[in-house]
Amino acid sequence: MAALQAHEWPGNVRELRNVIERVMILAPSDRLNRIDADMLPGELVRGGSDILPNSESITAIPLKEARENFEREYLRIQINRFSGNISRTATFIGMERSALHRKLKLLGLTESSDGEG
Repeated sequence: MAALQAHEWPGNVRELRNVIERVMILAPSDRLNRIDADMLPGELVRGGSDILPNSESITAIPLKEARENFEREYLRIQINRFSGNISRTATFIGMERSALHRKLKLLGLTESSDGEG
């Protein structure tokens, strides 16, 4: 479910429907009751980006920069998952809403409106 929610769905509902249909057609008959991440297309599960860069690039940067890169990408994915709703994102990741706002500002992520003014 998280992989489906985090994907940006540039093709909107039509793309989602096509992915689900493809999974159902290609799934073994004993696995039709539940869609697991291993049944989804690779680009959907990876989210089109690498949260954990390859070992060569991760060893070439300081820990602080690696941590910031991970946090930036993780938060971007979670915010997309909750359609820009900061309150729901904060609840899911276990942060106070105000702390998440500060973290987003620190990491240089633009905030989406969460409908709370």
